[in-house]
Amino acid sequence: MTPHRSARAGQLGQATVEFVVAALVMVPLFIVIPLLGKYLDLFQASEAASRYVAFEGANRNSANSWKSDAELSMEVRRRFFSASGAPVKTGDAAGDFIAHRNPVWTDHAGRPLLAKFEDDVTVKTTVAGKNAIAATNVFAPKFGLSDDNWYTGEVSIKIADIPGFKPLDTIGLTTTRRTVLLADAWTARSNAQIRQRIEDGGLAVYPIGQAATLVNLIGTIPPLVKDPALVVGDHDWDVVPCDRLKEGC
Repeated sequence: MTPHRSARAGQLGQATVEFVVAALVMVPLFIVIPLLGKYLDLFQASEAASRYVAFEGANRNSANSWKSDAELSMEVRRRFFSASGAPVKTGDAAGDFIAHRNPVWTDHAGRPLLAKFEDDVTVKTTVAGKNAIAATNVFAPKFGLSDDNWYTGEVSIKIADIPGFKPLDTIGLTTTRRTVLLADAWTARSNAQIRQRIEDGGLAVYPIGQAATLVNLIGTIPPLVKDPALVVGDHDWDVVPCDRLKEGC
């Protein structure tokens, strides 16, 4: 073998070794980068789900019908962690089969990152009182206000390990996202409910209500009032007063 051929053969062997070494570094890197993106996507879904849980509690504050953790867990699994085309239906549960899974959330071998919805996606809620007015116990009972207006929604997910891929094969990755929402203690379903709260507050809250009959009688005497009649509690929040209108009454 000539020196030229020997040097060329050595270079070919060196290139093979360099390729193998580079592959040992680059192949895991090509696997990890997409996985990190999927992890971040799952974390973002957890954040959105925790906001849903907290706002669901605030929305139901006035109705006193806070959903149970089991019911919210079922809704969150189907609406935030299953297929993106999942319909919004009451009582719809996510199943551990392909049709209900998000096709993106899999590892490099196609295994789901959420192995079992019931075990890997959980919801925890707490309701506490942070209402300064209700805490005085003076106006709260009279207005029918609730001091349960501090809502916390927690969504926890457990991401499956990646078999045969260190260190992700035993990492036991979990994350919890929490949203805390302070609701208005005056939250009501309608203007009528607010009016009822005030009128039912008794003498200390709505003293003129005790003299409603007399005031209403006076209000029917045209010379004493500008309007044709004055009736206690007869108001419409959507009507602009006459003196605020450009053309007047």
